[in-house]
Amino acid sequence: MKQVYTFGGGETADDPRTRDKTIVGGKGANLAEMAGIGLPVPPGFTITTEVCTRYNAAGRSFDDGLREAVAQGVRHIETTTGRRFGDPDNPLLVSVRSGARVSMPGMMDTVLNLGLNDATVAGLAAASGDARFAWDSYRRFIQMYSDVVLGLDHHRFEDALEIVKEDNGFYNDVELGAEHWQALVAEYKGIVAEDLGREFPQDVDVQLWGAIAAVFDSWNAERAKVYRRLNAIPHDWGTAVNVQAMVFGNMGDTSATGVAFTRDPATGERAWYGEWLVNAQGEDVVAGIRTPQYLTRAARERASAKPLSMEEAMPEAFAELGRVFDLLERHYRDMQDIEFTVEQGKLWMLQTRSGKRTAKAALKMAVDMAGEGLITEAEAIGRIDPMALDQLLHPTLDPAATRDVLTRGLPASPGAASGAVVFDADSAERRAAIGEAVILVRVETSPEDIHGMHAARGVLTARGGMTSHAAVVARGMGRPCVSGASALSIDMAARTARIGDRVLHEGDVITLDGASGEVMAGEVATIEPELVGDFGVLMGWADRHRRMKVRANAETPADCRVARQFGAEGIGLCRTEHMFFDAARISAVRQMILAENEAGRRAALAKLLPEQRADFAAIFDVMAGLPVTIRLLDPPLHEFLPQGDAEFEELATITGLGVAHLRRRAAELHEFNPMLGHRGCRLGITYPEIYEMQVRAIFEAACDVAKSAAEAPIPEIMIPLVATARELEIMRALVDRVAHELFAERGASVEYLVGTMIELPRAALMAGEIAADAAFFSFGTNDLTQTTLGVSRDDAARFLGPYVDQGIYAHDPFVTLDIDGVGQLVALAAERGRAARPGIKLGICGEHGGDPASIAFCEAQKLDYVSASPYRVPIARLAAAQSALR
Repeated sequence: MKQVYTFGGGETADDPRTRDKTIVGGKGANLAEMAGIGLPVPPGFTITTEVCTRYNAAGRSFDDGLREAVAQGVRHIETTTGRRFGDPDNPLLVSVRSGARVSMPGMMDTVLNLGLNDATVAGLAAASGDARFAWDSYRRFIQMYSDVVLGLDHHRFEDALEIVKEDNGFYNDVELGAEHWQALVAEYKGIVAEDLGREFPQDVDVQLWGAIAAVFDSWNAERAKVYRRLNAIPHDWGTAVNVQAMVFGNMGDTSATGVAFTRDPATGERAWYGEWLVNAQGEDVVAGIRTPQYLTRAARERASAKPLSMEEAMPEAFAELGRVFDLLERHYRDMQDIEFTVEQGKLWMLQTRSGKRTAKAALKMAVDMAGEGLITEAEAIGRIDPMALDQLLHPTLDPAATRDVLTRGLPASPGAASGAVVFDADSAERRAAIGEAVILVRVETSPEDIHGMHAARGVLTARGGMTSHAAVVARGMGRPCVSGASALSIDMAARTARIGDRVLHEGDVITLDGASGEVMAGEVATIEPELVGDFGVLMGWADRHRRMKVRANAETPADCRVARQFGAEGIGLCRTEHMFFDAARISAVRQMILAENEAGRRAALAKLLPEQRADFAAIFDVMAGLPVTIRLLDPPLHEFLPQGDAEFEELATITGLGVAHLRRRAAELHEFNPMLGHRGCRLGITYPEIYEMQVRAIFEAACDVAKSAAEAPIPEIMIPLVATARELEIMRALVDRVAHELFAERGASVEYLVGTMIELPRAALMAGEIAADAAFFSFGTNDLTQTTLGVSRDDAARFLGPYVDQGIYAHDPFVTLDIDGVGQLVALAAERGRAARPGIKLGICGEHGGDPASIAFCEAQKLDYVSASPYRVPIARLAAAQSALR
């Protein structure tokens, strides 16, 4: 199998594998594609992702066939450029970069200027006529190679550079001359020898193979594994390696480097967006080492910035870049994230990829591009990650609220968040795990901070631009980010941050506004989002294309209103036990549980009936005309029992029974494994009066609301934890009996359905028999996952992480449905249920109902609906449309 593919040098990339991202990665495919359509791309070659997989399987080793293929790739670059790798007179320098099949910004390693040594640096100086540039490139290479390949602490090199700048009164790196860089190179080599115990490698082939191995190794770096876990990227995909001729943006004032987007990634506006630096290499822009400049004149003027934009300083290169922007967006039919270099006035393209964007920008781009005829309506639906909608469904800062603005940085990722200041990623993760809202505050973020960025509500950095690591990653995660807040000074030792005369201590609350770049003291009030405009347009398209209905899991009128606002077409799960915990009625619930006989239970239940009726009436009023699936009491009774002395004494006063008696009765109800004990329909079988009260409350409420509502309520009564057909037969008879009695009393009736929740493996296997008395099945995949896997979801977090990392499960089975196990039970139950009862309604009401991958499975099984939490209803609507279109 071919291991290396070349690009550039007039090649047209006829072999489709050169454009196959699964083989050559996204970066390699796009480099070959750009070269093939005639754009100026430095020549190079790509080592395939398959090699990465074999390299890891073989214990991090390379075979002779790969070594020969790489040598041929190097010869291809030499022939195209006219330079020789390792030649002291006319040296070829290369970059070595990663390139997975999907974008993983900043997660894996890069080495630039590879091929420099004590001999070739002189040749580079002579060939370029610029000794300063040559020695600057050499020091960059030593520092980057020592960090990425040799594993040395990069701070030692940065400290040495800072000392040189301080000693000479320099502020920026560009002020250092050739003699400074040459002296610093000698110092850097001394650091390597001291820390490593051997000299910095001078053999360019040793350098190359060291860098290739380091890039492959970075696929399994902790930050890359965390990123893949957060973004559901399979661990066995591997990364490609791209080796490419260097072009230099640090060859003086006619050279530059930059990062640009063909549309604004924060807002979606159809305007060029980006940053650039004169006399710099690409890492200078993304690392925030120097403050980048604006790409366009309009952007510079809006910001009242003084340094000239690229449009003004390099008009010819900028005009060519604009033509490239238009060509690439039309070619790929998507917003492109581009890296470019200008070497002594000539533009070179180093990368293009579909750019990361905020949810708001993604919506606008999808709708706009469909309107422009660039993509179809169906493609626009497919362009939006359903989970990204979550960024739009939560409150933003109230513009009328009082704000104590501490400082302003760059509005790097929109949204708003308040939280306690923390200064490192580990603290952010630890404090967020106990439920605390935190803001991660850093000088600048690095890939090692990804777990803290994910845990934090927002990110604030003192350095970095709009395309810095913090900005790009935060936008992808949907976290608000303010970067480049230069007034911020962080003292890690003291765990404080100073802004002017204000001092923030760890734990102090601040608020970020990622849309304006403002940093505020304290917590600022928020407002609800407006779900109109592009959001409404796209949701309308999604509704037109999806087949499955989308319901919500809700049990309060407030939740029901949110669900309807977000487009829910009914309630798929109304949990009645939550109503029992209300402080005003818990005493009656406890009286019912602890009663010695049926008469005592009925007396207590009579107190609960009007409360339950009012609960259901309020829900039916909001959901009039739409189905409401109500699950009768499900949890074990012990959950409602008194927990402490005070509660037992209070209950004794109310009931007139002694505390000792109540404690004895509670002990009698104790269960060793209550979640598999006396709960669900087992309560209805043994204490039918409980379900009778609930059913009567449901029908009384439905009849009351039907009198005044334009459309009558549609109650669907769900019997939980059924394992046998006989259980459901008994419970259905109970429901029908109460309904007929009540309808006769009232002289009025409402339509209703009786069904069951399939949450036990036996219920799935017996679905054909159970369907005889079930008008619907609702798959309770939370409990079905627990009972099938034998895993408690409450305890699973302690060990499921390593299980996913080691490939035992592809995903957390409580987040994404276990298709191979639990999914097969769902499919079997659906098949047997339909065979026994054609037209049976089938839905899913576990939390998987809001997970796009699980929704795709539900579509494949032709379920009638999915049900999710209210804020996930739009996610489910979009995911259902995408699944139907696929």
